[in-house]
Amino acid sequence: MAMKFEERLRDRDAWSIGDGCSAGRVLDLLSTKTVFLVVRECFYGTTRFDDFVARIGTSAPAVSRALKQLKAAGIVAPVLYREPGSRARDEYRLTEAGQDLLPVFLSLMQWGDTYLQEGRPPLSFVETDTGRPIRVRVTADAAPETMCDDIEIRLNPAWRRG
Repeated sequence: MAMKFEERLRDRDAWSIGDGCSAGRVLDLLSTKTVFLVVRECFYGTTRFDDFVARIGTSAPAVSRALKQLKAAGIVAPVLYREPGSRARDEYRLTEAGQDLLPVFLSLMQWGDTYLQEGRPPLSFVETDTGRPIRVRVTADAAPETMCDDIEIRLNPAWRRG
């Protein structure tokens, strides 16, 4: 099963989008596991460099590269903070463009939950007010968006670390 092309695009040898492919550009942006996991941690509320390093379980230079890449792409923005007696440092927050990655993030999680977790994903994402599961679907129907702060992350009781 595949999508259908409009008439003028049906001869696949007559056209190419090459480097203009948006999916390819997103993959270039989220090019490493660390970059993607930094975005995940931003959705989970992580903002500070040392916390990214600890929660992702990778090296400080890898996290630094990922944050620089995401900052350059306008996905995260630094926000200064200062703890008493310490120098000013940056926290990293998702920009509007970063927050718009939510359906991408959730759809990858949803696919992984279905096909890679043997029916036992570690987390579930539910609507905070109702407890209804959050699902990403391709549809032509208009539906209200669910924003990050409307989602609660829950530990699935059936999950067992493999």
